[in-house]
Amino acid sequence: MSDRRDLLIAGGGPTGLATALYAARAGLDVTIWEPRAGSIEKACGEGLMPAALAALLDLGVDPLGHDLTGIRYIAGGSAAQASFAAGSGRGVRRTTLHDALRSAVQAAGVPIEQRAVKDIRQDDRQVLVDGVPFGHLIAADGLHSGIRRSLGLDRQARGPVRFGLRTHFEMAPWSSFVEVHWSPRCEAYITPVADGVVGVAVLTSERGPYADHLAQFPQIAERVATVTHDKISGAGPLRQRSTARVAGRVLLVGDASGYIDALTGEGIALGMAHAKAAVEAVAAGRSQDYERTWRIASWRYQALTAGLLRATRVGVVRRTIVPAARRAPWLFDAAVNALAGSPS
Repeated sequence: MSDRRDLLIAGGGPTGLATALYAARAGLDVTIWEPRAGSIEKACGEGLMPAALAALLDLGVDPLGHDLTGIRYIAGGSAAQASFAAGSGRGVRRTTLHDALRSAVQAAGVPIEQRAVKDIRQDDRQVLVDGVPFGHLIAADGLHSGIRRSLGLDRQARGPVRFGLRTHFEMAPWSSFVEVHWSPRCEAYITPVADGVVGVAVLTSERGPYADHLAQFPQIAERVATVTHDKISGAGPLRQRSTARVAGRVLLVGDASGYIDALTGEGIALGMAHAKAAVEAVAAGRSQDYERTWRIASWRYQALTAGLLRATRVGVVRRTIVPAARRAPWLFDAAVNALAGSPS
């Protein structure tokens, strides 16, 4: 009897853990390698769109958080908002989400080993990871994927380099909407993640202290001026590209497969769509099919995010985006709900 397992997942973040749950559901013999111990933190907006929440609930994962009912754009004294038509999303602390997924994976009997992937060799029958045989390897090792790089699948990203900074303020949420505040040079994302916690993330192409970026939003800065907050976390450069998502028996999912920007908040929903599609390809013994299904799952995120990012690099567009959304609320509502719905 062979001791080869069907699948190794490299990376124990939310996408890797979701991949393991899909694999276990498909009857695959799966294990996870993750070099970091404990709850894995990441600087992100922490808003789960309705599609992401629905996918989690379908996997039996129901993380604690704060209901999100829509998205509101704010610039100066102008605001535009749209409610989610497909049900509520949820603001969830990243560590809370990780813990809920990890508990579900452990309950499913999937082993998690604290180790990193160092060497990958493969043929048409199996992939050897540090000398250990597996049927397939799914790389979910994040934005700066070492596996993507080692396989020669990195592609140079063009355009301005963007970074994210985030902290949590100990205060009651003032809205059930994700608020996106626009300044001439960056955006601030306000996400309620618990009854007494509000996350404030900043996306910018300019380096500098968090406080300096937040000062571009006087309305927010004044509201949180005397409020206690936790550690400021950072992430970036955000834009990452890959030449392909499949290399033989290795498949890339989530941020490891490429990333444009956090502007539209689809990260978790998209990662879960990738996870499901990758597992289906592995279970069918047709890993090459994943390239096509990855493109289908990712097209809307790529089109909307890249288009919005390009447009808002122009100063005049940044100044007019909220007034334009107010003048055409039907269009803003359609865009919000396109992002909130299933990414496939």
